[in-house]
Formats: sequence, C-alpha cells, structure tokens
Amino acid sequence: MTAVLERDGITGPQYTTEPYEVAWAREARWFLRVLDLPAGVRGFDCTVQVSPDGLYWCDLDEPATTVDATGVSTWVTREFGGWLRLRVTVHGDAADTQVPTLIYLALKA
Repeated sequence: MTAVLERDGITGPQYTTEPYEVAWAREARWFLRVLDLPAGVRGFDCTVQVSPDGLYWCDLDEPATTVDATGVSTWVTREFGGWLRLRVTVHGDAADTQVPTLIYLALKA
C-alpha cells in the first residue's frame, strides 16, 4: 500500500508530515521527490519519527537522511511502532520558503 503524505511541498525550517497508522506493516519505504530547490535552500534533513498513539512522538533510532538535490530519494524503515511520520529540517538562508516536494510512504505486510 502506498500513501501520499505530502503533495503541495514542505515549508521550513521545521515541517512534519501527517501521522500514518502502520501497526499492520513490517516494512516502510519512504520516497521523496524534490521538484525544485529554491534559491537560498541548501537542502534538508529527514528524520523518521515513531509514536505509540499518533499523538506523542520521538525520533526513530536511525540516522537522518539528507536531501540536497532535486529528484527522488528513498530509504527503508523497519522495526517501528504503531504510527510513523517524517520530520523535515530545512537548511539555508531561505529555510522558510516552500520547497515543492512529494512524500510517499509505501508499506508492506
């Protein structure tokens, strides 16, 4: 199953996707498609966050993924709890600018 978590872009300097209930899944694959990096945006770090209830969050114990170019980036997340979301930290002088990005979460049982 694939869920589209963002299709209008991200706005920093801190951004989080909507939470997604994933307790039934064994594996999650994130896909980020960056359409454009506006002037003044150097890139961003993506940190997977987990939650037991979809309300209170902590970072998953894996390193953040750095994205600093247009195109598609992907990585796998395993051994998570009941809910997932992505926290994005945008870097650069224009970190509060909207970055045209699509975020997908593909899940496997």
